[in-house]
Amino acid sequence: MEIQVELRSVTKRFGGFTAVDDVNLAVRKGEFLTLLGPSGCGKTTMLRMIAGFETPDEGAVLLEESDVTHAPPYRRNVNQVFQSYALFPHLTVRENVAFGLKMQKMPAAQRDERVAETIALVSLGGFEDRRPHQLSGGQRQRVALARALAPRPAVLLLDEPLSAIDAKLRHAMQLELKRLQRQLGTTFIFVTHDQEEALTMSDRIAIVNRGRIEQIGDAHEIYHQPATAFAADFVGQANLVEAELVRLNVAGALVRLAGGLEFCVPGARWPAGVRVAKISIRPEKVLVSKVAVAAEIAFEATVEEEVFKGATDHLALRTTSGTRLHAVVANESALMEAIHRGDRVFCGLHVDDLVVVRAD
Repeated sequence: MEIQVELRSVTKRFGGFTAVDDVNLAVRKGEFLTLLGPSGCGKTTMLRMIAGFETPDEGAVLLEESDVTHAPPYRRNVNQVFQSYALFPHLTVRENVAFGLKMQKMPAAQRDERVAETIALVSLGGFEDRRPHQLSGGQRQRVALARALAPRPAVLLLDEPLSAIDAKLRHAMQLELKRLQRQLGTTFIFVTHDQEEALTMSDRIAIVNRGRIEQIGDAHEIYHQPATAFAADFVGQANLVEAELVRLNVAGALVRLAGGLEFCVPGARWPAGVRVAKISIRPEKVLVSKVAVAAEIAFEATVEEEVFKGATDHLALRTTSGTRLHAVVANESALMEAIHRGDRVFCGLHVDDLVVVRAD
């Protein structure tokens, strides 16, 4: 597949702080790639180096196989949507969207046609003559998006553009952004610390931590097969339980969780040369019932806390061996089957739902 953006062994330092540490990243043409990680992990710095606002101390930035490491932003076929929108307050919607096209010296007739087309694309028809202060937060976000898309850049960079709008509108805009990206075929590189945004929109997700990419893959890979304890804990909820290797043979790896619960996992899953690792268990994979459950790993537990969340209950469990786990269970319509704090319950885990990760 054709590579549109590439970071090759890129490092960026600010004084004695290494913001990006020897990162290699290849972004495919036409894909929606998300850089996901906590604040200060280096994801925005990576975006700024692609845009040309920062120059790496080491390594190279390539766009469509051309080295642009030292090229200024205006010489890159890239546009950016900022968290603050950065609209011109004295210009109308039409004038804001046309701004980049004027800078490109596009003929007036062609420019007017492109502006009208782009405004329609982001569903802002009828708002052309309004100024930013006359628009809602979601509408201003759409204007910023339209202005960035109007020149038809090869790559669109989005730095947490949805963080300033309310939750309901943010969800709608997630779907809208993905629709636009598919319709235009433009390469989107999206920065966020919001796991739901990443899982909803991305073709691939790069998990960023302490200036490095810990894992890259599609949403299903990232969620179901986290490569590290950090990836497991940052994307979704996870029970991360320390596990010690008791015995490794042809039958598999016998492991003991903190608290004493023992079970076997396939030997190939246990990292070579490691005595202590962590087991990642998604809360929704913990089977909980008032009657015995059929699973490869069965145990009993007490419900220490129960939080009702409508469609689901979130349970804090303590097994008879002392291991603490969180579980998410669907609420049944029969109230007599509801599970409450203090209940003794039967639990189960399927071996295929357990992921062994190296302890950080």
